[in-house]
Amino acid sequence: MKRNSSHVSLASEAEINLDLSRLVIDKPRFTLERKRSFDEQSWSELSHRQNDGFDSVLQSPAFPSGFDSPFSMGTHFGGPHPLVNEAWEALRKSVVYFRGQPVGTIAAVDHASEEVLNYDQVFVRDFVPSALAFLMNNETDIVKNFLLKTLHLQSSEKMVDRFKLGAGAMPASFKVDRNKKRNTEHLVADFGESAIGRVAPVDSGFWWIILLRAYTKYTGDVSLSESPECQKCMRLILNLCLSEGFDTFPTLLCTDGCSMIDRRMGIYGYPIEIQALFYMALRCALQMLKPDGEGKEFIEKIGQRLHALTYHMRNYFWLDFHQLNNIYRYKTEEYSHTAVNKFNVIPDSIPDWVFDFMPCRGGYFLGNVSPAMMDFRWFALGNCIAIVSSLATPEQAVAIMDLIEERWDELVGEMPLKICYPAIENHEWRIVTGCDPKNTRWSYHNGGSWPVLLWLLTAACIKTGRPQMAKRAIELAESRLLKDGWPEYYDGKLGRFVGKQARKFQTWSIAGYLVARMMLEDPSTLMMISMEEDRPVKPTMRRSASWNA
Repeated sequence: MKRNSSHVSLASEAEINLDLSRLVIDKPRFTLERKRSFDEQSWSELSHRQNDGFDSVLQSPAFPSGFDSPFSMGTHFGGPHPLVNEAWEALRKSVVYFRGQPVGTIAAVDHASEEVLNYDQVFVRDFVPSALAFLMNNETDIVKNFLLKTLHLQSSEKMVDRFKLGAGAMPASFKVDRNKKRNTEHLVADFGESAIGRVAPVDSGFWWIILLRAYTKYTGDVSLSESPECQKCMRLILNLCLSEGFDTFPTLLCTDGCSMIDRRMGIYGYPIEIQALFYMALRCALQMLKPDGEGKEFIEKIGQRLHALTYHMRNYFWLDFHQLNNIYRYKTEEYSHTAVNKFNVIPDSIPDWVFDFMPCRGGYFLGNVSPAMMDFRWFALGNCIAIVSSLATPEQAVAIMDLIEERWDELVGEMPLKICYPAIENHEWRIVTGCDPKNTRWSYHNGGSWPVLLWLLTAACIKTGRPQMAKRAIELAESRLLKDGWPEYYDGKLGRFVGKQARKFQTWSIAGYLVARMMLEDPSTLMMISMEEDRPVKPTMRRSASWNA
């Protein structure tokens, strides 16, 4: 497979102009041949045969034909792995029922743990890999029920102490409250008022929009996404993000602990995970919003925000060897619009490790960029979502995968995948985490290895034409996951040890493995979550007034 150079030049404004009409109008044609090994074709060849439109799902049977059972016969593995059976059995045990209908999966089914905490609840972000697994297995009802129940919970009263949250906020999780005496059931949502640190989940609304699009693309049923309830839900979520304020950047300002990293880890500001999900949710919503009434207004706002956000992320968040050298030579205290060092980053603030970590081939999106601050840590979820959503240009996507390949031991090790790299420790750990005993070095969010990220790594590998990288990572996970009891995370530089406080039978570890394996066996399933590269806008040709004279 031919490789392109991973040196990535900064995107010009002309290159990232968005052809918004193409996003809505283009029609995909799912014609992938199942019998042909994906090794023999590049992702670019596959993507050439279909576009990233949305409305044509009505015209094609989409994906279900390939999944008559939980065991799809892929060319990469030579048959179903025994672990697949165990994974499906464990996943089904986690299903939550409300009034006789499946509505989600709980976070973990760890009977050995004495403290349940909130692991018996259905988390929005946690359910996404479960939902994808069920969709790939033709079990769509649970996904539809989940989308509808969380939609209705959005209208619940959201109070933290005496402060009322915005109408568009989506719950972090919910649980089924059963009254055995009255024989009644109702759903109880948590919008952050019960969470550790009392932080509202910024990512929940984005994941909901992304999952709604995945459901619609898979089933071909647009009645759900076009229903007045779903249209209103999307508008309320977007209203929180697109409201005018004091921002000078198109990125979304967030507090610590508002995403998968839900504890204090120094990600406050503009974390890459939120920006990548924000970008992807905007593009998904753009395809699903109806261009009438309020929807038309939001479509215009999304177009303007995407234009600015794409330029900002591809230019100011991107780091490769060339850009690192530029930052190393930055002058400071520059003034006016001609400044090169626009964020006034002090070169001495570049950590020593990044000079050794950055290969000549490769690059990644920085963890955070704000005035006088760059977080040089590598974050897995944000970079993988950047590839899947096409926030990264094709050249940047190749560079991210080059980096993972070059730094395999550091980022994958013995259990995929590091949530971030490197770990913070000693005095920096005390200052940044507030001496958090759970986020010690190389553990949990501080450099821990999370099996759930396997599905995102696999999606990125397939999209960039590197299925063998995904196969290698999946086989690593298969060697440990079942015998270790499907732990939530692993500790250590190489991810060798089961996490010191990791829950067993963690649902998204199970679902992440299933999605990764099924996606690699049938790469066409990636299309329900992946988005294609934007095309440059062609200038509108207008006739002069004298044309008809």
